[in-house]
This record gives sequence, C-alpha cells and structure tokens, in this order.
Amino acid sequence: MPSPDAGQTQLGGSGPGQQLPPPSGSGQPHPLGLGATTAQFGAGPHSGPFAEQQAGPHTGPFGEQHNPFAAPGQQPGPQTGQYYLPPGQLPPAPARPKGRGKVVAGVAALVLLVGGLSGGIGGYLGYTFANDSSSVSSLDSPRPASQTSNAPAGSVEDVANKLLPSVVQIRVTTRSGAGEGSGFIISSNGQIVTNNHVIEGAATGGDIKVVFADGKTVSGKILGRDPSSDIAVIQADGVSGLPVVNLGNSGDMKIGQNVVAVGSPFDLAGTVTSGIVSSLDRPVSAGGDSNSQATVLNAIQTDAAINPGNSGGPLVNMQGQVIGINSAIYSPSQGQGQAGSVGIGFAIPMDQARRTIDEIVKTGKPKQTVLGVKVESTEQGARISEITTGGAAEKAGLKAGDVITKFGDRRIDESDTLVAAVRSKAPGDKVTITLADNKTVEATLDGVEVG
Repeated sequence: MPSPDAGQTQLGGSGPGQQLPPPSGSGQPHPLGLGATTAQFGAGPHSGPFAEQQAGPHTGPFGEQHNPFAAPGQQPGPQTGQYYLPPGQLPPAPARPKGRGKVVAGVAALVLLVGGLSGGIGGYLGYTFANDSSSVSSLDSPRPASQTSNAPAGSVEDVANKLLPSVVQIRVTTRSGAGEGSGFIISSNGQIVTNNHVIEGAATGGDIKVVFADGKTVSGKILGRDPSSDIAVIQADGVSGLPVVNLGNSGDMKIGQNVVAVGSPFDLAGTVTSGIVSSLDRPVSAGGDSNSQATVLNAIQTDAAINPGNSGGPLVNMQGQVIGINSAIYSPSQGQGQAGSVGIGFAIPMDQARRTIDEIVKTGKPKQTVLGVKVESTEQGARISEITTGGAAEKAGLKAGDVITKFGDRRIDESDTLVAAVRSKAPGDKVTITLADNKTVEATLDGVEVG
C-alpha cells in the first residue's frame, strides 16, 4: 500500500487517547501500542488502579464467614467448654484420701512456695534486663534536625522544584467521555502548551478544565492546534502572574543525557519521573485529529516513566529547560486494559515544536512543512509514488519512481523516516536530497496551513 505524503498526507494514528465510556453508556477502551498516545481517560465509578473488591457482610479477608461479635480467636461451630449442672444441684465431692493428708498438704504448700519464689525471681530478672542501661533503643535517639538547605543544582529535586509550579493537569469532557492530560505554562497570562490529541475532543464542542499546581481550576479554550505535529495551545481563563517554563534547545541533547518528565499519569497530578535520553530522531506515529490523520514524530526516546495522562507534559534537561513534549509510549500490550510504561516513551523535540507553538500563538494557524510527494517504503529507502503538482519535489526535478536514500545528512531507510525528517524542518528550508542512483537535488521545502 502506498505510504502517505511525506509531511503532507495521512498516516494511521490512535486518535485522542483512551476514552472513558459516557456516564450512562459503555465503550471499548482504546488499545495503546507503538505510538499509543498517553492521554489518560479515567476509569468508571468504583474502579481504578487502586480499586479493591469489597467482601460481603460477615466475611473475612479470604471469603470465610465469621461472627462479627465473636471474641478474638473464637472459631465458628458448636460451642464447647465447662459443663454446668442444673440450678441448685451441687457436684459430688471427691473422695478424701486416707492418711498422708498432712504430707500431701505440705507438698502442695511447698510447690506453691517454690512457684511463688520462681515467679518473683523471674519478674525481678525481667525488670532488671528491661532497664539495663547497656541496652540500645531507636526510640531513645534524638530526632534529626530538619533539612533546610536548598536542593543541589542539577538534581532531580532541583528540577522538580523549578517545573512543578508551571505544569498543569488538563481535563476534557465531551459527549463521548472524559479524559486527562498534561500541559505547561508558556505565558503568565495563561497560554498553555499540550498535545493535540489531549484536547481535540473539545474542538467540536467539549469542555476544557485546567488544574494548576495549587489546585485552582479554571476553564480553558483552544487557541490553535496542529494535528500533523500533535501540538496545541490553549488559553486558561481569568488568570495572570503565572510562573512560566524555560524553553531549551533539543538539538543539544545527547544519547545517555539525564532528563526528567513531569505530568499527571493516571490522574496523579504533579508526578515527577527521571531517566535518560535513550535515542534521538526516532520516527514514531502518534496522535491524530478527528479524521485519524496521524503525526509522524521525529521523536526523542526516553526511559523516564511516561504513562497515560503524561501527554502534553514537559520533558526537561537537568537545567530545568523544556526540551520536549511527552506524546507517546510503546507498549507490547494490545488488550483491553490500559497500557503503562515499559521504559520506552517519546517526546516531540522542542526545536521542532517551538516554531509551531509560535505560529499558533501569533496567528492561530500553524504551517506544516511538506516536500510535495507521496512515498512508500522499499529496501533501499523511500520510493516516490506520487508528485504534487507545483510542489517542492517537482520544482527540484524529482519524479515518481525515484528512491530517496538521504535527506540532508540523514539516511532514509523507510517512508516514515522521510516524513519525520521533512516535518523536523521549517517551510523555506533548503535541503539536499540523495537518490538511490547517487544523484542529488536541491529542494526548498513548502509550508501548508493547517488547523
């Protein structure tokens, strides 16, 4: 089957993430797999990751029946114990032994005496041992002094202190269900960056709520969104003086470098996880608009735990600068349950996202970078199956049947790699394209308005 237009046409995606069934209905959870989006859609009433099945009345923790009024240790079943005579009847007196009565009594007295003496000695020794000054108890240690020093610069604690006040939880309610995601504040008057797949359900009529770190909740509206890059900007209503994040340079990131992810996985707001950059320039499909137009991310791969609900939250370096937008996870599970982190998460690089965010803020209509071709994967690279008339590829002299093996300095091994490479550039950028026959052409990339 032909692959979609590099940077221009549709790729299959997972849509707005997992959705809750509507309050009075039911629905199938959205499976998450490779490229699964991480917007969490909460569980129904009386369920969830911490939900427990409750036992019925008068049952024990393992299902056995018991009497709630029984004394501790009492077992069910017939009662046994001392035998009682009818009222007024005395038990027969035991036969009195003949002779040696005084001796027996003396022995009994001796036994009592020895028992009393032993008990006294044992009690004294126990008291002496318990109060022995050579024994050590943790309870006798003084309480440690409170730690008042600042977190070491560049530590996860330091990064968390910087980022948490600027990260929000986003709740979206639509006619078909409800969902949660994350976002981060880029302006003090309430402009917030998130993923398109977090808020796209509200684009056709839905409610957006923004929950800040201090618990304050306000309404929000969409300023603009780009399904092709899975980026959106929303505006929180009636706020000012908010703390904003610092944007970093994702191009400086190296494999193995430490990073921190912040967001609201499984509705747990303000969650911080840490890891490393596992890979760079990873082509990953995720997100998509209401027509299932997918994105192909030129993603940062990380092993920092990213789960449903982390979508739209920041991935930051150890200086506390945002270098990516958490967007997708890989999960081998394709069942009906919600996927979770297996240490393979993906974030949109900030260098790619920043241009789109800026266009949304300024005009509300971002531009998607396109080459003007449709391509399919081959063993050599990406074969052009269709050329857009008047597009960048046609102007550069490319034609259907050409196989692209390099885009600039990047090797192209399949169609998704070419799509990701094109979308990582800006409209107007010039790039050298190498073909399978070693021929090279210069192309100036186009921009198509979206949103």
